[in-house]
Amino acid sequence: MQTQTFNHPTAFIAGWYWALPSCELKRSQVKPVTLLGKDLAIYRNADGKAIAIDAYCPHMGAHFAEGTVDGKGLRCFFHNWKFDEQGNCIDVPCLGKALPLQIKTWHTAERYGMIWVWVGKDIPQQPLPYVPELKYDECDALLGSRFLKNCHPNVVMINAIDAHHFNTVHKLPFEIIFDKQELNKNAITFRNTTRGGEKSWFIKLIRPLYKKEITYQMCYWYGSTGTVTVGPDFFHFHIMFALRLRENGKTEGQTILIAKKRSGLGGWLFNRAVLWLTKLVANYFAKGDTQVFQSIQFNLKTPTKADQSIVQFIQHVEGQEGLTWGSWETYSPPQSLEIRPPCLKVCTPNEIV
Repeated sequence: MQTQTFNHPTAFIAGWYWALPSCELKRSQVKPVTLLGKDLAIYRNADGKAIAIDAYCPHMGAHFAEGTVDGKGLRCFFHNWKFDEQGNCIDVPCLGKALPLQIKTWHTAERYGMIWVWVGKDIPQQPLPYVPELKYDECDALLGSRFLKNCHPNVVMINAIDAHHFNTVHKLPFEIIFDKQELNKNAITFRNTTRGGEKSWFIKLIRPLYKKEITYQMCYWYGSTGTVTVGPDFFHFHIMFALRLRENGKTEGQTILIAKKRSGLGGWLFNRAVLWLTKLVANYFAKGDTQVFQSIQFNLKTPTKADQSIVQFIQHVEGQEGLTWGSWETYSPPQSLEIRPPCLKVCTPNEIV
């Protein structure tokens, strides 16, 4: 197979991406945000709604983040031209009237303590990333650590379904086999279907907590945001790793800890404890792999049977709409990178092992 967008330093998938924490944007405040190479101004209007617009005024190019929020709209600092939440020019003070101008606005949403921006066609094609198990539930969330990686978000994402590395890096004493299910064009899940670990005292100790396999599910959205569900049958932890592409094909990530909302003061206090424990679980997943992603030069030349889920993820990314860093236009790759699917038979030394 040939890849068009996967792991290309100037390519990413059209979808929802985190812009900044909700708590960092107060009512009637505007902030500059550079997202996937594009400069934006994001403001919260008098109604409390977050609005994202292209950053520069069409008059003389002043940055809107220098301006002021005026009711539901935004005024440019330089000459006080006002634009409404749809980007329409509605006031030019020196003329005493509006001009037929419009700046580009982008769909926004808020969930998990984050402001998200839809990067793609005019109308969002799919929902915000969510944990499949909590699809219909209200959630509490807590922002965890923010991090940088020296490789593409697509490569960071495959770590969670790299079955063999759980043995070599994390020393888990059992084989992991993933079952794939596509939720929609932009979301795919991988769930383990194995038990194993009978020789491990730790697995024997926790085995009574599990009726079947040890619960581990990874759900990917837009090739760059992933949710992990892990835990015993009676209690699951939920972690979101929201990534976005940086310049030169690198990654900026935000960990988000998620729990099903519980009612009352007792429920709120209980969830504080749950989210604190979730943070410990998230730190465990991050531990041990950090150095790899600072030096890796990903090139899957020799995929094995254990890499089947990785190849499936690559194929899933390739089936989505690719956009270009900075312009957000349809991505046209300068060249293709060949990655072959895993071979399940005896192969020659030059083939998949």
